[in-house]
Amino acid sequence: MPTTIKIAAVQMVSTPEPSENMQTVERRVLEAADAGASLVLLPEYWPLLGRSEHDKLDHAEIPGQGPLQDLMARVASDAGVWLLGGTVPLVSGVSGKVLNTLLAYDPQGELCARYDKIHLFGFSRGDESFDESRTIVPGNEVRVLETPFARIGLSICYDLRFPELYRAMGPCDLIVMPAAFTYTTGRAHWDVLLRARAIENQCHVLAAAQGGVHPNGRRTWGHSMLVDPWGEIRTILPEGEGLIIGELDLGQQSSVRESLPALTHRTR
Repeated sequence: MPTTIKIAAVQMVSTPEPSENMQTVERRVLEAADAGASLVLLPEYWPLLGRSEHDKLDHAEIPGQGPLQDLMARVASDAGVWLLGGTVPLVSGVSGKVLNTLLAYDPQGELCARYDKIHLFGFSRGDESFDESRTIVPGNEVRVLETPFARIGLSICYDLRFPELYRAMGPCDLIVMPAAFTYTTGRAHWDVLLRARAIENQCHVLAAAQGGVHPNGRRTWGHSMLVDPWGEIRTILPEGEGLIIGELDLGQQSSVRESLPALTHRTR
């Protein structure tokens, strides 16, 4: 097994129109595959950032059925990559609410893992106000994706602020972080939190973000990046639609864990 694997993250400025965003995903994933990536991560809310927080309810899909899931399965197979799809709105069973779900497909287009976002964002300052709990039902299970080349911890956006979630995953080679951080909170905390999660878990962190001014007027922070187990930012895209590609370096990870065996020094 190689000790370095190319991985990629797609940064988007999603619109309220799923068809537009689906075209962007297909184009960018194939671009990443052509560049040699074995895994591609999409941002949170990649299918749409609606004009209203309730717009996602109109596009909620039954698990295993629907155009968003069909696209991800087909693109993963066409590109021959592991495709981790940011989040897709799934039917929750609760009236007026959806699940905000990360779906992982293998290179044959088969669904291999699902994670429902546990921690729901809430923020209010001045003219900015967000409360995901109004339209989203929280998940309740920690999820890890096992691949032939890495053990991958699944998390979404606001989860980044809760380090106990990552401890509950056990040792991982890679943590993925699809997100739609606001410009305000991202500018203050995004890179600090990503680097902290990489350092304390001694693993790579790959973050795919929304990054720009959306048609609904919302501005997201962007700065999709790959952070290595020493906490160094290896590649970054500040703003706008695009793609980052870097290496999951398992040799470096082993070296970090051998020289500073903090994970084995834990007492709890």
